Amino acid sequence: MQKVINNKAWFLVPPVLLTVAFSAVIPLMTVVNYSVQDTFGNNQFFWNGVGWYEELLSPSTELGGRFFDALWRNLLFSAIILAVEIPLGIAVALSMPRHGWPVATCLVIMAMPLLIPWNVVGTIWQVFSRGDIGLLGWMINHIGIDYNYTQGPTSAWFTIIVMDVWHWTSLVALLCYAGLKSIPEAYYQAARIDGASRWAVFRMIQLPKMRRVLIIAVLLRFMDSFMIYTEPFVVTGGGPGNSTTFLSIDLVKLALGQFDLGKAAAMSIVYNLMILAVCWVFYTVMLNLDTDRRA
Repeated sequence: MQKVINNKAWFLVPPVLLTVAFSAVIPLMTVVNYSVQDTFGNNQFFWNGVGWYEELLSPSTELGGRFFDALWRNLLFSAIILAVEIPLGIAVALSMPRHGWPVATCLVIMAMPLLIPWNVVGTIWQVFSRGDIGLLGWMINHIGIDYNYTQGPTSAWFTIIVMDVWHWTSLVALLCYAGLKSIPEAYYQAARIDGASRWAVFRMIQLPKMRRVLIIAVLLRFMDSFMIYTEPFVVTGGGPGNSTTFLSIDLVKLALGQFDLGKAAAMSIVYNLMILAVCWVFYTVMLNLDTDRRA
């Protein structure tokens, strides 16, 4: 009996390709076009080749110095976020209940910060951290610490780091909790028979089983922290000075504030390529883990 092949699904491909083209490919090509040209207004563009890229990647130029300063701030922020949120998320996941009605309650509470829009998170912490009416700012000032996130770079960094930890640690905890729930009970029974300590159970059973979800958590948190814009922009506006001006904020200032479309386009292309390179590294690591696991 001959099998009938239904090819009607191919009719769904052209609408998808058109949607991707209009939402991603065409805007990307426009940015690439801007990055190799210069303009003096009146919609007149002049060919500049790779001039903006050479200026951007040279620390001795004004644009390059500005770019690398923002890049180091981004990398420092991402490193601090990963160093705090990953261990904290693991600790929270290990302390969450595994059975009974408290499970649903904990999951709902953990998911609540993730449901708040980013601009609202920034507004909440902008008010919460004020020294005159904010609870956090008032408490810190009244214990003898000079805290003002609008004037002190250290206070500004502390505010945006605590804000990001409050907002996104739940994501790491939920991913780790899913990894812990996938561990069969037989592993824990064998550990109890062998008399394994709590640390040995974590190191030999739980941590290896969470390895895949931890890589996903690190990837997601690195991408989000490296592309962060809304929350620090709402809280500090990139200040005081340029102390919290990350690449995303500097890019917006360059494109919309100064209307340097060529420079901004070149910066956005390099910015995007860096993120894609990091994602490729994490993807390669995940493939290697799968290969080792099957072997």
